Amino acid sequence: MSSELFTLLGEIEKEKGISRDVVLEALESAFISAYKRNFGASQNIGVRVTEEDGIKIYAQKTVVDEVTMPDDEITLDEAQAIKKKYKLGDIVEFEVTPADFGRIAAQTARQVVLQRIREAEREKVFGEVSEKTNEIVSAVVKRRDNRNIIVEIGELESILMPNEQSRLDNYIPSDRMKVYVTEVANSVRGVLMVVSRSHPMLVRKLFELEIPEIEDGTIEIKALTREAGSRTKIAVASNDSNVEAVGTCIGPRGIRVQKIIDELRGEKIDIVRYSDNPAEFVANALSPAKVSSVEVDEEGKVCKVIVPNDQLSLAIGKEGQNARLAARLTNWKIDIKGE
Repeated sequence: MSSELFTLLGEIEKEKGISRDVVLEALESAFISAYKRNFGASQNIGVRVTEEDGIKIYAQKTVVDEVTMPDDEITLDEAQAIKKKYKLGDIVEFEVTPADFGRIAAQTARQVVLQRIREAEREKVFGEVSEKTNEIVSAVVKRRDNRNIIVEIGELESILMPNEQSRLDNYIPSDRMKVYVTEVANSVRGVLMVVSRSHPMLVRKLFELEIPEIEDGTIEIKALTREAGSRTKIAVASNDSNVEAVGTCIGPRGIRVQKIIDELRGEKIDIVRYSDNPAEFVANALSPAKVSSVEVDEEGKVCKVIVPNDQLSLAIGKEGQNARLAARLTNWKIDIKGE
C-alpha cells in the first residue's frame, strides 16, 4: 500500500497543488484515530508513514522514576534495558501495528485524501472569488427558492435574499444582471458569496463602470443615497474645470445614465452637482424641483427651503421621498415651505 499511497500523493501534489507533507500530516492523525477507534487503545500513540516501511503504529511511553500510569510510562531501568541512551523524560516507542491494519489504513487514507482535495479546491475557489468582495459581477438567475432568488456567478451559486432584492426586478430564470458582492465566506458547505441588488454601492459601481471619468478620478462621487427599486440621488463634482460633472454623467442624449437605469430596471436616478456651500448643495439635491431660496441654520444644521407653490409637491415628493433622499444626501435637515 505504501508505494501506491506515495504515488497517489505525488499525483495529487502535481495536479491539485496540495503539498505531500500536508496530506501526510493529515493521514498520520487519521491513522492514530482509526487505530484507537478500532483497537480500543487508550495509551499515547504515534505513527510514521514512509515509502520504505509503510505504515507503522507505535505505543509511546515516557521514561520516569516511578510508574503510576503503566500504559503511558516506563521506568528508567526498563528503558535502558532496551537502549542505554534513554534518560528521564525521553519517549520510548513500541511497535503495535496490527496485522490487518492495512485494510483500515486504506479506507482511512481514501477518506482523508478526498477530504483534502475538497478542501484544497474550496480554498482555490475562495481565493479566486474573495477578490470580488465590494465589486459588481455578472449573475444569471437560476430559480426561486421560497422568497430567495438563486443566482449563478461563474460556477458558484449564490442566494439573493429578500432584503437584498429590488422590487423592480422580475428574476426570470436565465435573466442576466449585475449584482454587488457584499461578502465572500469559506464555510463547511463550501464558498458562499453574499450578493445584493439593493445595496447603494451597486449604483456607485455601475457609475464607475459606465463613466470613464469617474473611474479615472476626473469626476468624483461625493455622496449617494438610494431607496432600491424606487429612486437614487447621487452628488458629483468635477476635478477638471473643463469637464462638467452632471452633463458628463448623463452623457449625450442621456445615453450613459440610461444604461444604468436599464440595468436597475427603470429605477429613477437624480444626478446633482455637489457644492461645499450647504445652501447650494441642498437646492441642487432637491432636483427636479426648483428652489427659490435656502436659509441655513448652522447651529441646528437645518436648511429652511422656500419653493414656488407649484413646486412644493415636487420638492417634497411622493410620501416625502424627494425631501427625505435630499436630506440623506446632504446630511442636513430640510424644512420646505411654499412661497
